[in-house]
Amino acid sequence: MQYVWFIWSLIILALWGVVYLMKKDSRREMLKMSWITMPFGLTEPLFVPQYWHPPSLFDLAIKTGFDIESLIFSFAIGGIGTVIYNLIFKRKYVEIPHTERKHERHRLHLYILFVPAVVFLVLALFTPLNHIYCGILAMFLGGMATLYCRPDLKTKIWISGFLFTALYFVYFGSILPFYPNYVELFWNLENLSDILVAGIPIEELLFAFTFGMYWSGLYEHLYWKKLMKPLAIS
Repeated sequence: MQYVWFIWSLIILALWGVVYLMKKDSRREMLKMSWITMPFGLTEPLFVPQYWHPPSLFDLAIKTGFDIESLIFSFAIGGIGTVIYNLIFKRKYVEIPHTERKHERHRLHLYILFVPAVVFLVLALFTPLNHIYCGILAMFLGGMATLYCRPDLKTKIWISGFLFTALYFVYFGSILPFYPNYVELFWNLENLSDILVAGIPIEELLFAFTFGMYWSGLYEHLYWKKLMKPLAIS
């Protein structure tokens, strides 16, 4: 089981690679958001060992809290989470005009970008919640805050949450038939809800849903983009 987490990270990276090679018009967005998301892998000490304690390359997770796999995983999900909606619904980006950017709802644009970080810090510092729940709530509220500035992203945000959850369900389950005891051994289920869905901790699926929600609209929010409606076919 020493290399399960590494194999898992390579599986999601391979999926990222397939999307990157097949969808040339999504490459720029994927790369930008993957590099932005990758450093979040350095937050792993917040979750090891309180949430889980996976064997990792060179036993880094147990020795230091950090691991190489988390960086690979974060890089991959950042790109996939950004474009998954556009891949399914064939939408492309256009610039938001500067006149539209001056709308009243955009006055809090910059502050809203920091909502997840602020929520996470407050919950982590002042509540006894496991950090996974802090992250889930932070991303959910971040997604809701994004809707204030960007109501045009409402459909994308909600649908992307479900799309990424479905993808994550398949991804997570790809290893379990070969290592059926992996979750029981390396997740601290006694500190969590102990609710499993087809062997997957419910916390993992809640993470996937809220990540899919928040990250799906983050590129548009950061770079002042909006989705172009598909052309009607006469």
